[in-house]
Amino acid sequence: MSDAPASMTSAGEAGTATLDDPEREPTPRSSDDGGLPPVDELLTAAVAALGGAPRPGQQRMAQAVARAVDTGEHLAVQAGTGTGKSLAYLVPALRHAVAHSTTVVVSTATIALQRQLVDRDLPRLAKALAPLLGREPTVAILKGRRNYLCLNRVHGDAPEEPEGTALFDAFELSALSRQVRRLHEWSSDTETGDRDELVPGVPEQAWRQVSVTAKECLGMSKCPVGSDCFAERARAEASRADIVVTNHALLAIDAMGDAPVLPEHEVVIVDEAHDLVDRVTSVATVQLTAAEIATAVRRCGRLIPEDIADRLAEAGDGLALTFEDLSPGELLALPPALGGAVAAVRDAAHACLSAFGPNRREDAEASAARKMAVSGLDELHDTAVRLLDAFEPELTERRDVVWLTRPWGDGPATPPALRVAPIGVGGLLREKLFGPRTVVLTSATLTLGGSFDTLGRQWGLPAGPRPAAPVDGVATEEEPPRSDGPAWSGLDVGSPFDHPRSGILYVARHLPKPGRDGLPPEYLDELAELVTAAGGRTLGLFSSTRAAKQAAEVLRERVDVPLLCQGDDSTPLLVREFSEDPAACLFGTLSLWQGVDVPGPSLQLVVMDRIPFPRPDDPLATARQRAVAARGGNGFLSVAGTHAALLLAQGAGRLLRSVHDRGVVAVLDPRLMTAGYGGFLRASLPPFWPTTDPGVVRGALERLRRAAED
Repeated sequence: MSDAPASMTSAGEAGTATLDDPEREPTPRSSDDGGLPPVDELLTAAVAALGGAPRPGQQRMAQAVARAVDTGEHLAVQAGTGTGKSLAYLVPALRHAVAHSTTVVVSTATIALQRQLVDRDLPRLAKALAPLLGREPTVAILKGRRNYLCLNRVHGDAPEEPEGTALFDAFELSALSRQVRRLHEWSSDTETGDRDELVPGVPEQAWRQVSVTAKECLGMSKCPVGSDCFAERARAEASRADIVVTNHALLAIDAMGDAPVLPEHEVVIVDEAHDLVDRVTSVATVQLTAAEIATAVRRCGRLIPEDIADRLAEAGDGLALTFEDLSPGELLALPPALGGAVAAVRDAAHACLSAFGPNRREDAEASAARKMAVSGLDELHDTAVRLLDAFEPELTERRDVVWLTRPWGDGPATPPALRVAPIGVGGLLREKLFGPRTVVLTSATLTLGGSFDTLGRQWGLPAGPRPAAPVDGVATEEEPPRSDGPAWSGLDVGSPFDHPRSGILYVARHLPKPGRDGLPPEYLDELAELVTAAGGRTLGLFSSTRAAKQAAEVLRERVDVPLLCQGDDSTPLLVREFSEDPAACLFGTLSLWQGVDVPGPSLQLVVMDRIPFPRPDDPLATARQRAVAARGGNGFLSVAGTHAALLLAQGAGRLLRSVHDRGVVAVLDPRLMTAGYGGFLRASLPPFWPTTDPGVVRGALERLRRAAED
């Protein structure tokens, strides 16, 4: 077909983005590598020791990462599933860390990848390379302080604070007490205090009783059990490690904070880099709620005069009343009543802070209570100030967006919240992440519309990266860095999969455009025909919980295969059941798009109901589109199109998980083929063989089913 997806390029085309932050030129490092073998020799040894096979894409990536680490030039690498990208960046990272006695930080977006790196990949790799590196490299995992058990709270030197319904509901309070008691018992057995090692886990409300944030922590020197602190132990271990594995959230906290959280480092490798902007944005988003104000008042207790604490309580009540008169959504202007209520919270929080006075010598319990109260007041005050300041610039010049949320959907009810988030984090990343250190970004999905530029602009990097140069050169042999920002290279090492021969991209062009009132009957008919032809083996990725449930309910009556739906059980259990039964189907929403890895005949059809544009009432997406349009750009394509392209590519990437996999990616939304932006979206997908013929697709699925059943 003439409009088939274009092959992805190794470097983005020149763009028009302009950025005003100071540039960071590459800073070549010492060539003294301690006489260690070159990266290609180490990679060959690692692959042989781990029982793998040489892969050209993996070799190219390892050489490019080594060059970036040596020259200080940032690097973005797209490496398709099956490339072996973890090994491709870990080998040069370990070599650099050992050669220069330094720490390299590896950041991931998901707990699953963290655990894979720390529990499986890195220990095996370190042991395999030890003879060549002269010693066995060391590895540590580091998370935010809130992820570790606080022994001071466990031993009762900090107050418990039941919140929400537990304050009024005896059953809830009893359930909370049982969970907290379980955590106290676990504290005697755990060696790490890491929440992720507690199986099964506990609700957030229970964990809150035995953990503290960084601001709430007394500090090791003042804490009576500081010498045994799990969080401090993890930090100490990380400070001695060659490789520290962390997550994007902690990476953002380290970049934005005044005090470093991560060990001193000059190289960061960001895996799952397609998620970096969203994770950093989430960290930089804060909210103001009446419940949080009530919690701050409770924490004050008898630590300050009652009349001053009452003033904050009254401000919280006033804020709750103003919420009742407002509709949810973005606030383009600050309503006078809301502005007055937020200002009252700001002033009352400041008065409470002033009432605490300077730090004084106290016992551990009093000190812990004071620290938690002051921390909560600080957050209230700073959030109120940020909310008020957000409205001062003209609409198109604002850096923050403010919106009101109310309970909605099928999930648990949450109180109204006034939220504020940065419209963009490119400037922050450019100054705080790319400025001080060398960054390697990698993922299976980085070239959107066939170019690195789209995500590069979101990261705060200048448009038009150069192709990554061969590793043989040295910094002085490279062309001079450009003057429009930090120098960076883009490299697509491809995929071991033969996409045109292994998969079909089917767009149901004959269907009507999707509506707003659930799945149209034609979509359900098409879905039933596809699932029947495939004999199950289907992952259905839907744009809403309602659509997934609707499709599951209808198809359970129309197709004779087991049909699992997200929400029926825990997601890991559903994925395992799906993978073990080739005839089963699994339907779910966006949270499944990056969480399913099912190679083999259990997954031969991926169906997406519609192009996953942001919700029309998404305040952050709306504000970002407005900001792009104000600069003369295409707000829809730059924001909504990018969002959709990324999710489509991630969804399509579920199909081929091994070189032996075959199947179909079916998109029911005809706009992927008929709309003007369809070409950009299709160019963001793997280069499957494209068709719009339903008969061709059903025939292909039936042949695959028969082959799998034989």
